[in-house]
Amino acid sequence: MGGVWAPRPSTGPHKLRECLPIAIILRERLKYALTGKECQQICMERCVQVDGKVRTDANYPAGFMDVIEMPKSNDRFRLLYDVKGRYVLCRLDREEAQYKLCRINKVFVGANKVPCAVTHDGRTLRYPDPDIKVNDTVKVSIATGKASDIFAFGLGSMVMITKGHNCGRVGTLMHVEKHDGSFSIVTVKDNKGNTFATRLSNVFVIGNGQKPEITLPKGRGIKKTILQERAEAEAAGRI
Repeated sequence: MGGVWAPRPSTGPHKLRECLPIAIILRERLKYALTGKECQQICMERCVQVDGKVRTDANYPAGFMDVIEMPKSNDRFRLLYDVKGRYVLCRLDREEAQYKLCRINKVFVGANKVPCAVTHDGRTLRYPDPDIKVNDTVKVSIATGKASDIFAFGLGSMVMITKGHNCGRVGTLMHVEKHDGSFSIVTVKDNKGNTFATRLSNVFVIGNGQKPEITLPKGRGIKKTILQERAEAEAAGRI
């Protein structure tokens, strides 16, 4: 949604350009509200939880991998990208809403020599597993905030692209080109055998091998050409 009347996301764990305010999710996507005022009322009645915490700010930014819960309507969604780079809400069962995947952006030793790892959604994990490296993904429990499994960044990992022209595509990591002083480039191959390249910083590991740790949106991250989309629409009788 654009224009002068679009709700501006509040400051929070995600970048301004890489998030959806709760108001947009409630009004435009889920159709739970008709107006911005209704979105505020729903939030102030403490009906919306993001990553297990009640959020009363209708403009609170929800971003990639966040789990949005509405206990009253028994709905749970995860925010992911479709192959056209748009946010999409994936419905979850109770089991899968217990965790989220977080990409490690930084590893450092903090005050009093406490090792820390910073994730893509602004969390700081104290005393992380020593095997955790930058670009890896960890499985974080929403209830406790503790990291359990590590999905290492490496050849053969299953990845999702989170920025750029290939945003939302899912595939297997095939090759990494290191460019010192510039952007490292990775090559990814999807299930249909199509290969594409993107920057290393755009890659988010979602599992080892062929099994993703999360439910993927419709289409499972396979981008079709315009001709393929048209052929499918004709076959389904939509054209």
